[in-house]
Amino acid sequence: MTDRRQRHVNQALMRIPRRAESTDRYTLATTYVAAGSFSAMLNSEDHQILYGRRGTGKTHALLYLSDLVERTGDVPVYVDLRTIGSAGGLYADSTLTPSTRGTHLLVDTMEAIHEELLSVAMERDIADPDALLAAMDALVDASTAVEVVGEVEAETRSGEKESAGAAVELFASMKPGLRFSAGQRRTARAESRLLRTGVERHHVLFGPLGRALRAVTKALRPSRLWLLLDEWSSLPLELQPLLADLLRRSVLPVPGVSVKIAAIERRSRFFLPSGGDYLGIEVGSDAASAVSLDDFMIFDHTQNRAQEFFGQLFYNHAGPKLATMVREPPVDATAFVDEAFRRGAFGELVRAAEGVPRDAINIAALAAQHANAEPIGIAEVRNAAKDWFLRDKQNALTVNEPARRTLQLLVDEIVGVRRSRTFVLDQLGYAAYETIDELYDARLLHLLRRGIVDPHQPGRLYDGFAIDYGCYVSLLLVGDQTFRVRDRGNWISSPKGVPPDGFSLTRVVVDLPGLLGEPGRGPGPG
Repeated sequence: MTDRRQRHVNQALMRIPRRAESTDRYTLATTYVAAGSFSAMLNSEDHQILYGRRGTGKTHALLYLSDLVERTGDVPVYVDLRTIGSAGGLYADSTLTPSTRGTHLLVDTMEAIHEELLSVAMERDIADPDALLAAMDALVDASTAVEVVGEVEAETRSGEKESAGAAVELFASMKPGLRFSAGQRRTARAESRLLRTGVERHHVLFGPLGRALRAVTKALRPSRLWLLLDEWSSLPLELQPLLADLLRRSVLPVPGVSVKIAAIERRSRFFLPSGGDYLGIEVGSDAASAVSLDDFMIFDHTQNRAQEFFGQLFYNHAGPKLATMVREPPVDATAFVDEAFRRGAFGELVRAAEGVPRDAINIAALAAQHANAEPIGIAEVRNAAKDWFLRDKQNALTVNEPARRTLQLLVDEIVGVRRSRTFVLDQLGYAAYETIDELYDARLLHLLRRGIVDPHQPGRLYDGFAIDYGCYVSLLLVGDQTFRVRDRGNWISSPKGVPPDGFSLTRVVVDLPGLLGEPGRGPGPG
Protein backbone atom coordinates (compact mmCIF):
# COMPACT_ATOMS: atom_id res chain seq x y z
CA MET A 1 0.00 0.00 0.00
CA THR A 2 1.32 3.45 -0.85
CA ASP A 3 2.02 6.05 1.82
CA ARG A 4 -0.64 8.28 0.29
CA ARG A 5 -3.36 5.61 0.55
CA GLN A 6 -2.35 4.69 4.10
CA ARG A 7 -2.45 8.33 5.10
CA HIS A 8 -6.02 8.51 3.75
CA VAL A 9 -6.98 5.40 5.75
CA ASN A 10 -5.65 6.98 8.93
CA GLN A 11 -7.36 10.28 8.15
CA ALA A 12 -10.68 8.47 7.76
CA LEU A 13 -10.25 7.04 11.27
CA MET A 14 -9.42 10.47 12.65
CA ARG A 15 -12.55 12.00 11.07
CA ILE A 16 -15.06 9.68 12.76
CA PRO A 17 -17.53 11.82 14.79
CA ARG A 18 -17.09 11.40 18.54
CA ARG A 19 -20.71 12.10 19.54
CA ALA A 20 -23.96 10.92 17.96
CA GLU A 21 -25.91 14.17 18.49
CA SER A 22 -23.48 16.03 16.22
CA THR A 23 -24.18 13.67 13.31
CA ASP A 24 -27.06 13.81 10.83
CA ARG A 25 -29.83 11.22 11.11
CA TYR A 26 -29.02 9.48 7.82
CA THR A 27 -25.43 8.86 8.86
CA LEU A 28 -26.55 7.60 12.25
CA ALA A 29 -28.90 5.13 10.62
CA THR A 30 -26.31 3.81 8.17
CA THR A 31 -23.46 3.56 10.69
CA TYR A 32 -25.35 1.89 13.52
CA VAL A 33 -24.06 -1.53 14.60
CA ALA A 34 -26.20 -3.57 16.99
CA ALA A 35 -24.62 -5.72 19.68
CA GLY A 36 -26.28 -9.13 19.71
CA SER A 37 -30.06 -9.02 19.98
CA PHE A 38 -30.09 -5.48 21.36
CA SER A 39 -31.64 -3.90 18.25
CA ALA A 40 -34.56 -6.34 18.24
CA MET A 41 -35.24 -5.70 21.94
CA LEU A 42 -35.08 -1.93 21.50
CA ASN A 43 -37.51 -2.03 18.58
CA SER A 44 -40.25 -3.70 20.65
CA GLU A 45 -43.34 -1.63 21.46
CA ASP A 46 -42.87 -2.12 25.21
CA HIS A 47 -41.98 0.80 27.46
CA GLN A 48 -38.27 0.41 28.25
CA ILE A 49 -35.45 1.98 30.19
CA LEU A 50 -32.16 1.82 28.32
CA TYR A 51 -29.21 1.77 30.71
CA GLY A 52 -25.60 2.39 29.74
CA ARG A 53 -22.54 4.34 30.83
CA ARG A 54 -21.30 7.35 28.93
CA GLY A 55 -19.95 6.36 25.56
CA THR A 56 -21.77 3.05 25.18
CA GLY A 57 -24.06 4.37 22.42
CA LYS A 58 -27.39 5.20 24.10
CA THR A 59 -27.95 8.39 22.08
CA HIS A 60 -26.93 6.66 18.85
CA ALA A 61 -29.37 3.83 19.60
CA LEU A 62 -32.31 6.19 20.25
CA LEU A 63 -31.63 8.28 17.15
CA TYR A 64 -31.28 5.11 15.09
CA LEU A 65 -34.62 3.91 16.49
CA SER A 66 -36.15 7.30 15.67
CA ASP A 67 -35.10 6.98 12.03
CA LEU A 68 -36.23 3.36 11.89
CA VAL A 69 -39.78 3.93 13.18
CA GLU A 70 -40.19 7.04 11.05
CA ARG A 71 -39.40 5.03 7.93
CA THR A 72 -42.10 2.53 8.93
CA GLY A 73 -44.71 5.30 9.16
CA ASP A 74 -44.75 5.83 12.93
CA VAL A 75 -44.14 9.15 14.69
CA PRO A 76 -40.96 9.48 16.81
CA VAL A 77 -40.57 12.34 19.32
CA TYR A 78 -36.95 12.62 20.50
CA VAL A 79 -36.26 14.88 23.50
CA ASP A 80 -32.79 15.61 24.89
CA LEU A 81 -33.48 16.37 28.55
CA ARG A 82 -30.26 18.38 28.81
CA THR A 83 -31.76 21.06 26.60
CA ILE A 84 -35.11 21.65 28.28
CA GLY A 85 -35.72 24.57 30.63
CA SER A 86 -32.75 25.61 32.71
CA ALA A 87 -31.17 22.47 34.11
CA GLY A 88 -28.22 24.40 35.54
CA GLY A 89 -30.37 27.16 37.06
CA LEU A 90 -33.98 26.67 38.15
CA TYR A 91 -33.84 22.89 38.65
CA ALA A 92 -30.61 23.07 40.65
CA ASP A 93 -31.74 26.05 42.78
CA SER A 94 -31.93 24.64 46.31
CA THR A 95 -33.74 27.77 47.57
CA LEU A 96 -36.87 26.64 45.73
CA THR A 97 -39.00 23.80 47.02
CA PRO A 98 -38.72 20.42 45.26
CA SER A 99 -42.40 20.67 44.27
CA THR A 100 -41.82 24.02 42.54
CA ARG A 101 -38.73 22.79 40.71
CA GLY A 102 -40.41 19.52 39.81
CA THR A 103 -43.52 21.23 38.44
CA HIS A 104 -41.42 23.45 36.20
CA LEU A 105 -39.57 20.34 35.02
CA LEU A 106 -42.87 18.68 34.07
CA VAL A 107 -44.08 21.79 32.25
CA ASP A 108 -40.79 22.17 30.35
CA THR A 109 -40.82 18.50 29.34
CA MET A 110 -44.37 18.68 28.03
CA GLU A 111 -43.48 21.91 26.19
CA ALA A 112 -40.60 20.11 24.45
CA ILE A 113 -42.91 17.24 23.48
CA HIS A 114 -45.49 19.74 22.19
CA GLU A 115 -42.88 21.47 20.03
CA GLU A 116 -41.86 18.16 18.44
CA LEU A 117 -45.49 17.24 17.80
CA LEU A 118 -46.07 20.65 16.23
CA SER A 119 -43.25 19.95 13.78
CA VAL A 120 -44.92 16.64 12.93
CA ALA A 121 -48.24 18.37 12.31
CA MET A 122 -46.61 20.95 10.01
CA GLU A 123 -44.26 18.65 8.08
CA ARG A 124 -45.98 15.28 7.81
CA ASP A 125 -49.13 14.16 6.05
CA ILE A 126 -51.49 13.42 8.94
CA ALA A 127 -54.85 11.78 8.35
CA ASP A 128 -56.69 14.25 10.60
CA PRO A 129 -54.50 17.36 11.11
CA ASP A 130 -57.38 19.43 12.58
CA ALA A 131 -57.98 16.84 15.29
CA LEU A 132 -54.24 16.72 16.04
CA LEU A 133 -54.00 20.49 16.43
CA ALA A 134 -57.07 20.55 18.67
CA ALA A 135 -55.57 17.78 20.82
CA MET A 136 -52.31 19.68 21.05
CA ASP A 137 -54.16 22.79 22.24
CA ALA A 138 -55.70 20.66 24.99
CA LEU A 139 -52.23 19.31 25.76
CA VAL A 140 -50.94 22.85 26.28
CA ASP A 141 -53.88 23.78 28.52
CA ALA A 142 -53.44 20.71 30.70
CA SER A 143 -49.67 21.05 31.11
CA THR A 144 -49.39 24.82 31.62
CA ALA A 145 -52.31 25.64 33.91
CA VAL A 146 -51.60 28.47 36.38
CA GLU A 147 -53.00 29.11 39.84
CA VAL A 148 -52.41 32.03 42.20
CA VAL A 149 -51.32 31.03 45.67
CA GLY A 150 -51.91 33.77 48.27
CA GLU A 151 -54.61 36.00 49.82
CA VAL A 152 -57.84 36.99 48.05
CA GLU A 153 -59.54 40.28 48.98
CA ALA A 154 -63.11 41.14 47.87
CA GLU A 155 -64.43 44.76 47.89
CA THR A 156 -67.97 46.02 47.07
CA ARG A 157 -69.11 49.66 46.72
CA SER A 158 -72.72 50.95 46.35
CA GLY A 159 -74.45 54.36 46.11
CA GLU A 160 -77.27 56.45 44.60
CA LYS A 161 -77.19 59.24 42.04
CA GLU A 162 -79.88 61.77 40.89
CA SER A 163 -79.97 63.28 37.41
CA ALA A 164 -82.31 65.35 35.23
CA GLY A 165 -82.98 65.00 31.52
CA ALA A 166 -85.03 63.32 28.89
CA ALA A 167 -85.25 59.72 27.84
CA VAL A 168 -86.38 58.04 24.66
CA GLU A 169 -87.99 54.60 24.96
CA LEU A 170 -88.67 52.22 22.12
CA PHE A 171 -91.70 50.06 22.85
CA ALA A 172 -93.25 47.21 20.97
CA SER A 173 -96.98 46.47 21.01
CA MET A 174 -99.75 45.97 18.48
CA LYS A 175 -98.81 49.51 17.34
CA PRO A 176 -95.11 50.04 17.77
CA GLY A 177 -93.88 53.60 18.38
CA LEU A 178 -91.76 55.90 20.55
CA ARG A 179 -92.49 57.25 24.06
CA PHE A 180 -90.87 60.38 25.46
CA SER A 181 -90.56 61.26 29.14
CA ALA A 182 -88.84 64.00 31.09
CA GLY A 183 -88.08 64.71 34.76
CA GLN A 184 -85.93 63.52 37.64
CA ARG A 185 -84.30 60.04 37.58
CA ARG A 186 -82.80 58.11 40.45
CA THR A 187 -80.14 55.42 39.63
CA ALA A 188 -78.43 52.90 41.83
CA ARG A 189 -74.80 51.98 41.29
CA ALA A 190 -72.84 49.03 42.63
CA GLU A 191 -69.16 48.20 42.10
CA SER A 192 -67.28 45.11 43.08
CA ARG A 193 -63.56 44.41 42.92
CA LEU A 194 -61.65 41.17 43.48
CA LEU A 195 -58.01 41.65 44.47
CA ARG A 196 -55.60 38.73 44.43
CA THR A 197 -52.22 39.05 46.12
CA GLY A 198 -49.88 36.12 45.78
CA VAL A 199 -47.65 34.18 43.41
CA GLU A 200 -48.65 32.55 40.17
CA ARG A 201 -47.77 28.87 40.23
CA HIS A 202 -47.87 26.24 37.49
CA HIS A 203 -49.68 23.03 38.21
CA VAL A 204 -49.98 19.98 35.97
CA LEU A 205 -53.35 18.22 35.74
CA PHE A 206 -52.70 14.53 35.15
CA GLY A 207 -56.28 13.64 34.18
CA PRO A 208 -56.73 16.25 31.42
CA LEU A 209 -53.15 15.64 30.31
CA GLY A 210 -53.82 11.94 29.81
CA ARG A 211 -57.03 12.69 27.90
CA ALA A 212 -55.17 15.15 25.67
CA LEU A 213 -52.50 12.57 24.89
CA ARG A 214 -55.18 10.03 24.04
CA ALA A 215 -56.65 12.54 21.61
CA VAL A 216 -53.19 13.03 20.09
CA THR A 217 -52.65 9.30 19.52
CA LYS A 218 -56.16 8.98 18.11
CA ALA A 219 -55.44 11.74 15.59
CA LEU A 220 -52.17 10.02 14.60
CA ARG A 221 -53.74 6.62 13.91
CA PRO A 222 -52.75 4.24 12.44
CA SER A 223 -49.27 5.58 13.24
CA ARG A 224 -47.77 4.86 16.65
CA LEU A 225 -46.20 7.57 18.82
CA TRP A 226 -42.68 6.79 20.10
CA LEU A 227 -41.52 9.05 22.94
CA LEU A 228 -37.70 8.87 23.19
CA LEU A 229 -36.25 10.62 26.25
CA ASP A 230 -32.47 10.93 26.23
CA GLU A 231 -30.00 12.01 28.96
CA TRP A 232 -32.36 11.22 31.84
CA SER A 233 -29.44 11.22 34.31
CA SER A 234 -28.68 14.87 33.52
CA LEU A 235 -31.71 15.82 35.64
CA PRO A 236 -31.26 16.44 39.40
CA LEU A 237 -31.60 13.11 41.19
CA GLU A 238 -34.31 14.31 43.57
CA LEU A 239 -36.52 15.53 40.68
CA GLN A 240 -36.32 12.39 38.56
CA PRO A 241 -39.13 10.52 40.41
CA LEU A 242 -41.47 13.47 39.80
CA LEU A 243 -41.01 13.32 36.03
CA ALA A 244 -41.23 9.53 36.17
CA ASP A 245 -44.55 9.84 38.03
CA LEU A 246 -45.90 12.15 35.30
CA LEU A 247 -45.03 9.50 32.72
CA ARG A 248 -46.60 6.72 34.79
CA ARG A 249 -49.90 8.54 35.35
CA SER A 250 -50.39 10.34 32.04
CA VAL A 251 -48.26 8.76 29.31
CA LEU A 252 -47.60 5.07 29.96
CA PRO A 253 -51.32 4.09 30.15
CA VAL A 254 -52.13 5.75 26.80
CA PRO A 255 -52.68 3.19 23.99
CA GLY A 256 -50.57 3.76 20.91
CA VAL A 257 -47.55 5.19 22.78
CA SER A 258 -44.14 3.56 23.37
CA VAL A 259 -41.73 5.25 25.79
CA LYS A 260 -37.96 4.67 25.72
CA ILE A 261 -35.71 6.32 28.32
CA ALA A 262 -31.90 6.40 28.11
CA ALA A 263 -30.20 6.68 31.49
CA ILE A 264 -27.08 5.87 33.48
CA GLU A 265 -28.10 3.12 35.88
CA ARG A 266 -26.30 4.28 39.01
CA ARG A 267 -27.21 7.91 38.38
CA SER A 268 -30.95 7.41 37.98
CA ARG A 269 -33.86 7.31 40.41
CA PHE A 270 -37.15 6.22 38.88
CA PHE A 271 -38.86 5.01 42.06
CA LEU A 272 -39.47 6.62 45.45
CA PRO A 273 -41.65 5.03 48.18
CA SER A 274 -44.36 7.39 49.43
CA GLY A 275 -46.43 6.05 52.32
CA GLY A 276 -48.44 3.09 51.11
CA ASP A 277 -47.98 4.11 47.47
CA TYR A 278 -44.95 5.16 45.47
CA LEU A 279 -43.80 8.04 43.33
CA GLY A 280 -42.36 7.37 39.88
CA ILE A 281 -41.96 4.26 37.72
CA GLU A 282 -41.59 0.74 39.04
CA VAL A 283 -39.12 -0.93 36.69
CA GLY A 284 -40.41 -4.30 35.57
CA SER A 285 -44.03 -3.34 36.24
CA ASP A 286 -44.85 0.14 34.89
CA ALA A 287 -41.96 -0.06 32.42
CA ALA A 288 -41.96 -3.54 30.94
CA SER A 289 -38.20 -4.02 30.92
CA ALA A 290 -34.80 -2.46 31.39
CA VAL A 291 -32.08 -3.11 28.83
CA SER A 292 -28.41 -2.59 29.69
CA LEU A 293 -26.02 -1.68 26.90
CA ASP A 294 -23.18 -2.33 29.34
CA ASP A 295 -24.23 -5.99 29.48
CA PHE A 296 -24.51 -6.26 25.70
CA MET A 297 -21.06 -4.71 25.25
CA ILE A 298 -19.25 -7.27 27.43
CA PHE A 299 -17.12 -9.15 24.91
CA ASP A 300 -14.39 -10.57 27.17
CA HIS A 301 -15.36 -14.20 26.83
CA THR A 302 -15.98 -13.90 23.07
CA GLN A 303 -13.02 -12.04 21.61
CA ASN A 304 -13.94 -12.87 18.03
CA ARG A 305 -17.39 -11.37 18.48
CA ALA A 306 -15.84 -8.24 19.96
CA GLN A 307 -13.51 -7.82 17.00
CA GLU A 308 -16.37 -8.36 14.56
CA PHE A 309 -18.45 -5.67 16.28
CA PHE A 310 -15.71 -3.04 16.40
CA GLY A 311 -14.47 -3.91 12.91
CA GLN A 312 -17.95 -3.27 11.53
CA LEU A 313 -18.20 -0.10 13.66
CA PHE A 314 -15.01 1.38 12.16
CA TYR A 315 -15.92 0.29 8.65
CA ASN A 316 -19.41 1.83 8.84
CA HIS A 317 -18.02 5.16 10.08
CA ALA A 318 -14.71 5.46 8.24
CA GLY A 319 -15.57 3.51 5.08
CA PRO A 320 -17.80 6.19 3.46
CA LYS A 321 -15.19 8.88 4.20
CA LEU A 322 -12.41 6.75 2.74
CA ALA A 323 -14.50 6.12 -0.40
CA THR A 324 -14.27 9.85 -1.20
CA MET A 325 -10.46 9.76 -0.92
CA VAL A 326 -9.34 6.63 -2.80
CA ARG A 327 -10.40 4.92 -6.00
CA GLU A 328 -10.84 1.40 -4.66
CA PRO A 329 -12.02 1.52 -1.05
CA PRO A 330 -12.11 -1.65 1.10
CA VAL A 331 -15.08 -3.83 0.25
CA ASP A 332 -15.91 -4.92 3.79
CA ALA A 333 -14.95 -4.57 7.44
CA THR A 334 -12.27 -7.28 7.29
CA ALA A 335 -10.52 -5.62 4.36
CA PHE A 336 -10.62 -2.24 6.13
CA VAL A 337 -9.12 -3.64 9.35
CA ASP A 338 -6.37 -5.41 7.38
CA GLU A 339 -5.42 -2.11 5.73
CA ALA A 340 -5.60 0.05 8.83
CA PHE A 341 -3.86 -2.19 11.42
CA ARG A 342 -0.75 -4.30 11.69
CA ARG A 343 -0.90 -7.86 12.95
CA GLY A 344 -2.24 -8.02 16.52
CA ALA A 345 -2.87 -4.27 16.76
CA PHE A 346 -6.62 -4.38 16.21
CA GLY A 347 -7.06 -7.03 18.91
CA GLU A 348 -5.09 -4.80 21.26
CA LEU A 349 -7.36 -1.87 20.39
CA VAL A 350 -10.47 -3.93 21.14
CA ARG A 351 -8.94 -4.93 24.48
CA ALA A 352 -8.09 -1.30 25.27
CA ALA A 353 -11.65 -0.14 24.52
CA GLU A 354 -13.09 -2.45 27.20
CA GLY A 355 -16.36 -2.68 25.25
CA VAL A 356 -16.99 1.10 25.09
CA PRO A 357 -17.48 2.39 21.50
CA ARG A 358 -16.58 6.01 22.33
CA ASP A 359 -13.28 4.91 23.87
CA ALA A 360 -12.54 2.72 20.85
CA ILE A 361 -13.19 5.60 18.43
CA ASN A 362 -11.01 8.05 20.37
CA ILE A 363 -8.14 5.58 20.84
CA ALA A 364 -8.25 4.66 17.14
CA ALA A 365 -8.13 8.35 16.14
CA LEU A 366 -5.13 9.01 18.39
CA ALA A 367 -3.38 5.85 17.18
CA ALA A 368 -3.93 6.88 13.55
CA GLN A 369 -2.43 10.27 14.37
CA HIS A 370 0.66 8.59 15.88
CA ALA A 371 1.00 6.22 12.90
CA ASN A 372 0.75 9.04 10.29
CA ALA A 373 1.42 7.30 6.95
CA GLU A 374 1.98 3.80 8.39
CA PRO A 375 -0.44 1.07 9.46
CA ILE A 376 -1.35 1.21 13.13
CA GLY A 377 0.75 -1.10 15.29
CA ILE A 378 0.52 -2.29 18.89
CA ALA A 379 2.86 0.48 20.07
CA GLU A 380 0.62 3.16 18.55
CA VAL A 381 -2.46 1.59 20.17
CA ARG A 382 -0.82 1.51 23.59
CA ASN A 383 0.46 5.07 23.34
CA ALA A 384 -2.96 6.24 22.19
CA ALA A 385 -4.65 4.38 25.07
CA LYS A 386 -2.27 6.05 27.49
CA ASP A 387 -2.97 9.50 26.01
CA TRP A 388 -6.73 8.95 26.12
CA PHE A 389 -6.55 7.71 29.71
CA LEU A 390 -4.59 10.75 30.86
CA ARG A 391 -6.60 13.20 28.77
CA ASP A 392 -10.12 11.98 29.48
CA LYS A 393 -10.56 9.35 32.15
CA GLN A 394 -7.97 10.29 34.75
CA ASN A 395 -8.74 13.96 34.27
CA ALA A 396 -12.30 13.26 35.42
CA LEU A 397 -10.96 12.36 38.88
CA THR A 398 -8.94 15.52 39.47
CA VAL A 399 -11.63 16.95 41.76
CA ASN A 400 -12.63 13.63 43.32
CA GLU A 401 -9.87 12.66 45.73
CA PRO A 402 -11.74 9.71 47.37
CA ALA A 403 -12.35 8.04 43.99
CA ARG A 404 -8.78 8.75 42.91
CA ARG A 405 -7.40 7.15 46.08
CA THR A 406 -9.69 4.11 45.74
CA LEU A 407 -8.52 3.56 42.15
CA GLN A 408 -4.87 3.87 43.12
CA LEU A 409 -5.22 1.29 45.90
CA LEU A 410 -7.16 -1.10 43.64
CA VAL A 411 -4.53 -0.89 40.88
CA ASP A 412 -1.73 -1.42 43.39
CA GLU A 413 -3.50 -4.50 44.78
CA ILE A 414 -4.97 -6.09 41.63
CA VAL A 415 -2.33 -5.23 39.03
CA GLY A 416 0.73 -4.74 41.22
CA VAL A 417 0.34 -7.56 43.75
CA ARG A 418 -1.97 -10.08 42.09
CA ARG A 419 -0.71 -9.50 38.52
CA SER A 420 -4.31 -9.62 37.31
CA ARG A 421 -6.89 -7.26 35.82
CA THR A 422 -10.04 -8.85 37.23
CA PHE A 423 -11.32 -8.94 40.79
CA VAL A 424 -14.46 -9.66 42.80
CA LEU A 425 -16.41 -7.49 45.24
CA ASP A 426 -19.12 -8.44 47.71
CA GLN A 427 -22.36 -6.76 46.56
CA LEU A 428 -23.39 -5.63 50.03
CA GLY A 429 -19.85 -4.63 50.88
CA TYR A 430 -19.18 -2.27 47.99
CA ALA A 431 -22.72 -0.84 47.96
CA ALA A 432 -21.64 1.36 50.88
CA TYR A 433 -18.85 2.92 48.81
CA GLU A 434 -19.97 5.57 46.33
CA THR A 435 -16.45 5.70 44.88
CA ILE A 436 -16.95 2.31 43.19
CA ASP A 437 -20.00 3.64 41.34
CA GLU A 438 -18.06 6.77 40.40
CA LEU A 439 -15.15 4.75 39.01
CA TYR A 440 -17.61 2.57 37.09
CA ASP A 441 -19.37 5.61 35.62
CA ALA A 442 -15.98 7.05 34.62
CA ARG A 443 -15.22 3.80 32.72
CA LEU A 444 -12.20 3.11 34.97
CA LEU A 445 -13.80 -0.06 36.33
CA HIS A 446 -15.80 -2.43 34.15
CA LEU A 447 -18.49 -4.78 35.43
CA LEU A 448 -18.02 -8.15 33.76
CA ARG A 449 -20.47 -10.32 35.67
CA ARG A 450 -23.30 -9.69 38.12
CA GLY A 451 -24.56 -11.92 40.90
CA ILE A 452 -21.75 -14.50 41.20
CA VAL A 453 -22.71 -17.16 43.75
CA ASP A 454 -20.23 -18.93 46.01
CA PRO A 455 -21.38 -22.57 46.42
CA HIS A 456 -20.00 -22.54 49.97
CA GLN A 457 -21.94 -19.35 50.85
CA PRO A 458 -25.02 -19.37 48.58
CA GLY A 459 -26.63 -16.48 50.45
CA ARG A 460 -23.91 -14.02 49.48
CA LEU A 461 -23.63 -12.50 46.00
CA TYR A 462 -20.55 -11.04 44.31
CA ASP A 463 -19.86 -8.92 41.23
CA GLY A 464 -16.84 -9.40 38.97
CA PHE A 465 -14.96 -6.30 37.77
CA ALA A 466 -11.97 -5.52 35.55
CA ILE A 467 -9.43 -2.73 35.87
CA ASP A 468 -9.46 -0.38 32.86
CA TYR A 469 -6.71 -0.98 30.30
CA GLY A 470 -5.51 2.61 30.65
CA CYS A 471 -4.67 2.04 34.33
CA TYR A 472 -1.83 -0.35 33.51
CA VAL A 473 -0.96 0.43 29.88
CA SER A 474 2.09 2.45 31.04
CA LEU A 475 3.54 -0.78 32.46
CA LEU A 476 3.11 -2.45 29.06
CA LEU A 477 4.97 0.43 27.39
CA VAL A 478 7.98 0.03 29.70
CA GLY A 479 8.78 -3.29 28.07
CA ASP A 480 9.74 -5.08 31.28
CA GLN A 481 9.51 -8.76 30.36
CA THR A 482 9.17 -9.78 34.01
CA PHE A 483 5.86 -7.93 34.31
CA ARG A 484 2.75 -9.52 32.87
CA VAL A 485 -0.87 -8.75 33.61
CA ARG A 486 -2.33 -12.24 33.77
CA ASP A 487 -6.05 -12.88 33.58
CA ARG A 488 -6.13 -15.07 36.65
CA GLY A 489 -9.83 -14.43 37.04
CA ASN A 490 -10.73 -15.43 33.49
CA TRP A 491 -13.59 -17.55 34.82
CA ILE A 492 -15.38 -14.30 35.69
CA SER A 493 -15.86 -13.45 32.03
CA SER A 494 -16.25 -16.97 30.69
CA PRO A 495 -19.66 -17.99 29.28
CA LYS A 496 -20.56 -20.04 32.37
CA GLY A 497 -18.75 -17.91 34.93
CA VAL A 498 -18.24 -20.82 37.32
CA PRO A 499 -15.11 -20.93 39.52
CA PRO A 500 -12.91 -24.01 38.96
CA ASP A 501 -13.20 -26.99 41.30
CA GLY A 502 -11.60 -26.45 44.65
CA PHE A 503 -11.54 -22.68 44.12
CA SER A 504 -12.46 -20.51 47.12
CA LEU A 505 -14.27 -17.45 45.88
CA THR A 506 -13.90 -15.54 49.13
CA ARG A 507 -10.10 -15.71 48.88
CA VAL A 508 -10.07 -13.53 45.76
CA VAL A 509 -12.64 -11.01 46.96
CA VAL A 510 -11.15 -7.58 47.56
CA ASP A 511 -11.77 -6.48 51.15
CA LEU A 512 -12.61 -2.83 50.51
CA PRO A 513 -12.72 -1.73 54.18
CA GLY A 514 -9.31 -3.27 54.77
CA LEU A 515 -7.89 -1.96 51.50
CA LEU A 516 -9.04 1.58 52.28
CA GLY A 517 -7.89 1.38 55.90
CA GLU A 518 -11.42 1.24 57.29
CA PRO A 519 -11.60 -2.20 58.96
CA GLY A 520 -14.70 -1.29 60.95
CA ARG A 521 -16.84 -0.35 57.93
CA GLY A 522 -18.91 -2.65 55.79
CA PRO A 523 -19.51 -6.41 56.12
CA GLY A 524 -16.50 -7.43 54.07
CA PRO A 525 -15.95 -10.97 52.76
CA GLY A 526 -16.50 -13.95 55.00
